[in-house]
Amino acid sequence: MTGVDEDPRRYEHLTRLRLEDPGAVARAAAARRPHPGITLGNQNFIVAADHPARGALAVGGNPAAMADRRDLLDRLREALANPAVDGVLASPDIMDDLLLLGALDGKLLFGSMNRGGLAGYVNEVDDRYTGHTAEALDALGATGGKLLLRICLGDTATAPALEAAAKAIDALAERRLVAMVEPFISEWQDGRIRNDLGTDAVVKSVAVASGLGSTSAYTWMKLPVVREMERVMAATTMPTVLLGGDPAGSPEEIFTNWGAALSLPGVQGLTVGRTLLYPREGTVSDAVAAAASLLETRTRQEIPN
Repeated sequence: MTGVDEDPRRYEHLTRLRLEDPGAVARAAAARRPHPGITLGNQNFIVAADHPARGALAVGGNPAAMADRRDLLDRLREALANPAVDGVLASPDIMDDLLLLGALDGKLLFGSMNRGGLAGYVNEVDDRYTGHTAEALDALGATGGKLLLRICLGDTATAPALEAAAKAIDALAERRLVAMVEPFISEWQDGRIRNDLGTDAVVKSVAVASGLGSTSAYTWMKLPVVREMERVMAATTMPTVLLGGDPAGSPEEIFTNWGAALSLPGVQGLTVGRTLLYPREGTVSDAVAAAASLLETRTRQEIPN
């Protein structure tokens, strides 16, 4: 990061507003200038910051990298200051902070809906909807909500998780809000849930997730970048954003893989958090600018019918 502010009271005004004027959050949302709109050919860049609400604080070798909220807000504001960043994916607490800070003017807002599958929890697959509701997102003027879905054939919690996801997709669609679904084929290994990032598993997860809900009209996919990404994108006609996760490899390798995947039909952009907010090299601004340079922007006249 650049220009790091070490003042421990720099966000004390957020505490004061929450204490004395909690209605300020709703007023900030109502006064916010909206994003100009989503179009094919203009790939969107969304910064993700919903990990802490699931108890997932680690980045790389630091188990508590995301634990300092002041530091996280500094990093988010630095990322969002780049005009190429279209929006944010956040849990309600972080979304409210950013609204109060006036950091979301002209941005897409995606709320994180199910954060109940705490990282390392014995019932992690039973990912309850403890965050944003469709009704709350509609009131915020949000673009949509994000759903994490672990499909674990060896865990009976998968059936209610699928049912809950379908209901959330329907609730969003009723309000004409995007359901950004992040599916994985998962399994328990040594007491921890592991996501299968093999191409066949990702294709299967897309097939299952695509059929959830009574309509897919407002459904997007949020998918990892894996080998044979062409096969993954051939599995869906839904708009797809690429997730960053906490990948291995050098920054050059990561950005090269993202760039190749972004060139595929149907890929609408990036939804990346830890990789850019806590870069291994350089500043947040540097990492965000490098990712933004990969995105495609075309005029409507350049897009084939």
